[in-house]
Amino acid sequence: MTNAVKSLAVISRSEFLLPNLGSLIMGLAWGANPPLGLIDGVILIALSFSIINLSSAIGAQANTLSDYELDLRDERKTELVQALDSFGHRKVQIVLVIEGCLALVLVSTFMLIQQKAILLPLWIAGISLGIVYSAPPLRLKSRSWIAPVSLILVLAIFPVLFAFYTFTFEINTFFLISLGGLALTIYGVIIPTEIRDYFGDKAMNIITMTVRLGLARATLLGIILLSAGAVLTGTALFLEWSFNQQLSFSIFILAMPIAVVFVLAKFKKLYALSKEYETANDQNCSVLEEKIVNLSSDNPKWIMLVTQTYSLLSIMLLVSKFIF
Repeated sequence: MTNAVKSLAVISRSEFLLPNLGSLIMGLAWGANPPLGLIDGVILIALSFSIINLSSAIGAQANTLSDYELDLRDERKTELVQALDSFGHRKVQIVLVIEGCLALVLVSTFMLIQQKAILLPLWIAGISLGIVYSAPPLRLKSRSWIAPVSLILVLAIFPVLFAFYTFTFEINTFFLISLGGLALTIYGVIIPTEIRDYFGDKAMNIITMTVRLGLARATLLGIILLSAGAVLTGTALFLEWSFNQQLSFSIFILAMPIAVVFVLAKFKKLYALSKEYETANDQNCSVLEEKIVNLSSDNPKWIMLVTQTYSLLSIMLLVSKFIF
């Protein structure tokens, strides 16, 4: 039983728990306004977080099933492949159905309690897009520019909007700016993950945006998106605190450039290796390929650093609303 739970946790990508928490915190920070009762707030947060994480697990499980043949060829995915073989492909399909039904009941109940009809279509759009991103016949991940749009919607837009609408209906212009910044940041920081999978995807004719652009241009795009996302998010927070005459909180925005500059330094190394790879001869290509894969494999740490920095700023925004 314990082994089965561990295997399912691996298949469900439990490491996404903290990034998902970041989506909830951002939606909460921008959507919640006083007065909000402690008990009501805790219940709303618990339900929203449960739905977001359950939906994330469904998408991850569908991805693991769909990418099984591809992952068999990737030594870095050995743990994932073994977990799926251990738990059983058929059992994962059954779990997917059960989780889907449970999530639908939770969202429907949540929608009725909150009397916010928008929550159900938001969830349906997000979970559907998350599944068809990897699952055939659509398999959006292999459809060039459609793939990043899908990722941005599934990982940034829909989860944050779901959490946001849990607490309010009032759209804040500064929130929309920050959401745009998050969207750019999310795809920017995910590009190294596509770079890690570049060689396998290209061999399997999976035309991701990175495969279409090439390593160097994809890395450059990541640098641009990550930088632009940080500027938009920082601007949104500064304007929000300035509008509410709480400029002292703006000091926390400095955490963002510190985190982003650290990650951009890694991107710069990746860009240099990519440029070198594109002009290398056959003898050096294999060595450079290994260096590129090894460096880009550290990307989960970069994602964690960036997302948790955004979460910290969201917490400070929430504090500024309820404490001052």
